[in-house]
Amino acid sequence: FLSVADQTYHWGLLDREVYLAIWITVFSLMGLYLLGKIRFAHDDKLEHIGVTRLALAIATFSFVVYLIPGMWGAPLKALSGYLPPIETQDFVVYNYATGAPSAVPVGGNPAPQSNGYRLELPLGLQGYFSLDEGLEQSRKVRKPVFVDITGHGCVNCREMEQRVWSDPQVLDLLRSRYVIVALYTDDKSKLPESEWVTTESGKVLKDLGRVNSLLVREKFGVNAQPNYALLDSEGNLLAPIRGYDLDTKAFADFLRSGLEAYEARK
Repeated sequence: FLSVADQTYHWGLLDREVYLAIWITVFSLMGLYLLGKIRFAHDDKLEHIGVTRLALAIATFSFVVYLIPGMWGAPLKALSGYLPPIETQDFVVYNYATGAPSAVPVGGNPAPQSNGYRLELPLGLQGYFSLDEGLEQSRKVRKPVFVDITGHGCVNCREMEQRVWSDPQVLDLLRSRYVIVALYTDDKSKLPESEWVTTESGKVLKDLGRVNSLLVREKFGVNAQPNYALLDSEGNLLAPIRGYDLDTKAFADFLRSGLEAYEARK
C-alpha cells in the first residue's frame, strides 16, 4: 500500500532497493525467530525445533536468499507484480532487458521522449505519456502507436512487463516498430491549468491519472488495467484491445497483427 502511494505521488521514499531491504530484514528476523534465536518477553525458551517450525525457517531463509540478488538489479520475476518497478532502483549492475552491462538504471537511455511527468517506461523502452504527443510522433516517423493503459498500483501490469514484454521478440517489436504511449490512470501528478479537463457533470480533473482514466473510458471503453491498444497515426484501432494474458507468443502475434493492419491502411 505504501509503495503504491509512494509511486503515485512521486515521493521517492520506497524505491525498489529500499523495499527489498525492508523485506530482507523482516524475513531474516522471522527466520531467526522461528529457530528460537530471537525471543520476546512472553516466549518460553525453545529447547527443540519441530519439523514444521524447521520447514518454515528453511522456506523463510530461502526467500531471503532469493531476494538478495534483487539489490543489484536481478529481475525477481516471481515477485514482479508486487515489487516497485526496477526503474525506481538507483543502480542496476546488469541490464536484463538488453543483455548488456549497464552502469545506469534501466530506462536511463537519454533518447528523447516526453518525460515531464517524472515517469519511466519499463525495460529501457522510450516513449510518451500523452496520447496526443504519441500520435504526433507516429505521424512523423510513420509507425503505429502502442498504448499501454496502466497504473502504479496494477500488479498485473508489472507482471506483464517482466514476464511478457521482456521476451526478446516482444521487446524488439515494441522498441523498433511502435511509438509507445503509457497512460497511467492513477498518477497524482498535478497538471498545468491549460491541461485540466472538465467533465459533462462539471467536475474539473486536475491530475494526470484522472484525466487519463476519463480518456481511456471514453476512447477505448475500458476501466481496468492492464489493457493494450494498437492505433494508427489518426488514433483509429488497428486490432481489438487486449488485456492481461501471459501468453508471450499471443502477445507477439497481437503486435504483428497491428503492424499488418497499419501497412494495409497506408
